[in-house]
Amino acid sequence: MNPRPGPPGPEVSLAQRKRQLVADELTEAALQLLALKGFDGVTVDEIVTTAGVSKRTFFRYFASKEDVVVQFLADMGTGMCAELAARPAGERPSAALRHAVWVPLGECADHSERALRVVQLILRTPALLARFLERQAQWRDDLAAELARRLELDAEAELYPRLAAGMALNAFDAVLHRWSGSDGAEDPATLTDRAFAVIAPALDAVDGRG
Repeated sequence: MNPRPGPPGPEVSLAQRKRQLVADELTEAALQLLALKGFDGVTVDEIVTTAGVSKRTFFRYFASKEDVVVQFLADMGTGMCAELAARPAGERPSAALRHAVWVPLGECADHSERALRVVQLILRTPALLARFLERQAQWRDDLAAELARRLELDAEAELYPRLAAGMALNAFDAVLHRWSGSDGAEDPATLTDRAFAVIAPALDAVDGRG
């Protein structure tokens, strides 16, 4: 017996941590194999063998091997939107958006060898690239909504939030393509600074209209 009431549902918390650990191991195994052998060269059987789990376990977490990459992309977008929401209220839009898109780019820089292979896999596989572009459309909507909230603009009536979000994501996309095309030789932080130097005047010219 526990003499004092503890936090509710510790077993659930433990189960969630275990579930996340399994998901992370599956994701790591899948991304490594996909990056090494190509999307069409990897089977779910190989992924589960590498991860040391059953095929049934894999399908409890992911619908397909493509779904592993889609979840990786979803996490990118979640990080960007969360960072934008957390930026100081008075910060210039260009600075806030630069910090937002740096979240996934910074992760790539911190895990450069693995991340480079995954990014190249996505950009070079038509089916994955299509899903990447589909995700970016959702990120644009989410970033535009957060920008409108920060600047007290009407996201539906005014052009700025959507245009600004689109510019930031175009910069993000350009950095990824340049970094991927250089096989990691170019520095993502430098590329990001250069990209935002180009678009910052337009991002910071907002007057709340147009």
